[in-house]
Amino acid sequence: MSGDGADGTGGRHGAAAGRLPEIACDESGSDGENLVGGNTDVFAHASVALPVDVAAECVAEIRRRIRSPAEEYKANHLLREKHRAVLEWLLAPGGPIHGRARVLLTEKAFLLVDRTVGLLLGDPADAVPLFRQGPDAFGEEGWREFLAAANGLLRVRHGADPAPSGEPFFRTVDALVRAHPEAEAASVLRRLAAGRAHADAYLARTRSVPALFPVLNPLFPAIRLTAAHWSAGGRTVVLVHDRQNALTPGRIARLVQAARRDGIGLGGLRLVDSRDDARVQIADFLAGIARRIASDELAGRGDADLTACLRPYVAAGSVWGDERSWSRLAPAANGPGRATEINSGV
Repeated sequence: MSGDGADGTGGRHGAAAGRLPEIACDESGSDGENLVGGNTDVFAHASVALPVDVAAECVAEIRRRIRSPAEEYKANHLLREKHRAVLEWLLAPGGPIHGRARVLLTEKAFLLVDRTVGLLLGDPADAVPLFRQGPDAFGEEGWREFLAAANGLLRVRHGADPAPSGEPFFRTVDALVRAHPEAEAASVLRRLAAGRAHADAYLARTRSVPALFPVLNPLFPAIRLTAAHWSAGGRTVVLVHDRQNALTPGRIARLVQAARRDGIGLGGLRLVDSRDDARVQIADFLAGIARRIASDELAGRGDADLTACLRPYVAAGSVWGDERSWSRLAPAANGPGRATEINSGV
């Protein structure tokens, strides 16, 4: 199996890769820092704890049941209605990945609101009420304008010319407050407007020293939370992840260092081509399946049976703001309608 060293550089973390338990990971729905207006409204990060031979047998069985001539199978093969029985077999209790897989979901628009409120107010506590009240308070169009302006404010621009400004965001906030002064959500926007100094400081920092981990990219906190889950109980694990452009050697090394500093047993992170590792293929299947099911549920067109199949795999630490859909997606122990807090990661 080919791949980079566990720290992405072939360095000292790589030496541990053969001795530590390996957790295979992949994602679906990545648009980088573009959290609104992109291709997807949900980001899913899946991880599986399967031996290589068991994963290979699972992939072979999926191929045998589906019988597609495609060289590489993806989640959309399993999501086709004619292959529903195969999908249900994969996710079913007693199935090949039950109890050995997990998926962390991120509702992108909620992540954006949380990050914006956290930056400008120093505490994201008002993110949930703003997110849930905003569309009704400001109208769908006004709410979309707010989200787009927030995305523009926080998105990192490398070598931007001219220098980025917070003016478009605060102009949008002011217009919404003036148009809807009595709305409860407008009081949150007024407090955001008072946080302009925080925005200016953030923009100055990103101009002088661009953030190694952009605050809007959901991949990095997902990796951290994945490592924390599988290393619980004091063990140390190596994450084996499908290649991703955002996972540069420098970022991988810092991810590992930051996790270890905070007591997370992350022994390393190794990049592979999913086509060369059946475990990562299974993670790819689960991530794509979860993203589609969660997105359908978010849009109000969810399939109750498929959502029920996915629910045991959903991480309680998922980043989700929509109350109705979360009540259907959340793990049973998490209780209906709970919106989880965001771990900002490294």
